[in-house]
Amino acid sequence: MISKTLKALLLASALAGAAGGAFAQDIVLRATANSNENDEDYDGLVVFKNYVENASNGQIGVELFIGTQLCAKGDECLAGLADGSIDIYISTSGGAAGLFPYIQVLDLPYLMSDDRVAETVLEGDFTRKLRDMVLEDSDSKIRLMTIGNTGGWRNYANTRKRIAAPADLAGMKMRTVPADLPQTLATTLGAAPTPIPWPELFTSLQTGVVEGTANGITDIMSMKFTDAGVKYLTLDGHSYMGAFWWMGNDRFNSLTDTQKQVVLDGFAALQQATFASPKRKEIQAYADFRAAGGEIYVPSAEEKAAFKAAVDPVFDWFRNNVARGPEVLDLFNAAVAEAQAKVDADRAADLK
Repeated sequence: MISKTLKALLLASALAGAAGGAFAQDIVLRATANSNENDEDYDGLVVFKNYVENASNGQIGVELFIGTQLCAKGDECLAGLADGSIDIYISTSGGAAGLFPYIQVLDLPYLMSDDRVAETVLEGDFTRKLRDMVLEDSDSKIRLMTIGNTGGWRNYANTRKRIAAPADLAGMKMRTVPADLPQTLATTLGAAPTPIPWPELFTSLQTGVVEGTANGITDIMSMKFTDAGVKYLTLDGHSYMGAFWWMGNDRFNSLTDTQKQVVLDGFAALQQATFASPKRKEIQAYADFRAAGGEIYVPSAEEKAAFKAAVDPVFDWFRNNVARGPEVLDLFNAAVAEAQAKVDADRAADLK
């Protein structure tokens, strides 16, 4: 598999060289996202490419591979980072949980209250501590550069009925990614978890293989799930859709300190772009969902509290079954509490 990837990279490099460019680039970083050009990941990469190429005066080029040209699955893409055939890759937590299961902490439900708190957490030391753990667990081969967003917040969408209470999920065939935590969450709420690859989800909803999914509205509408029968959306916002941006650590360390700073600042700009992108895109996406006949339901505070109480066993599962789970959950809870206090203080100060 890796040899095929290398051949593809060599071919792409040859084509790029033949085409020429505005700058004589000394370094070309190969970045891949297994998504499409309508995705927040692509928006982030465009910002990263623009920043890095300009801030380095063209010394560093960034070549984008959107889709599955270089690799198709998380473990394959992460292996590409480790062996140097890929330089930059973005995954969800599920895409990297096989190597770093503790990053699923972002998928634990109802821990962060809103975007301001989530963004404060991810801009802070929590991400740096995760980076240290990833470096340790990958023998210093894979580096976590930043955590952004890829679609807003996960909400329950389905083809059958309004979801207003945990009991409404009982028996529903719920699509999950092939990772332990979302399957455990679905089971805890009484649903029937069904792992389905993302490219197969439309057909699975259309044919009834699954009846529901947990996604952000931008993903739901970009994939036209309303055409597959999705009619009901409950905005419970149970988990933040974190985007994990990885880089081969050997590649990063091959750069000069000045070049490293340009790349780091590029990832900071990328993070801000991915924070902003879903907020803009969801405006039209919600309007399109309603225009397609969809129903959007916002749970009351009491209803959301009932969902939160129902998922308590998931936290025990995470502590008892995920490698380094207790350590990471404690770090995350502390970071969330600190972020919430800061956001609350800022709000109070701005009200004066």
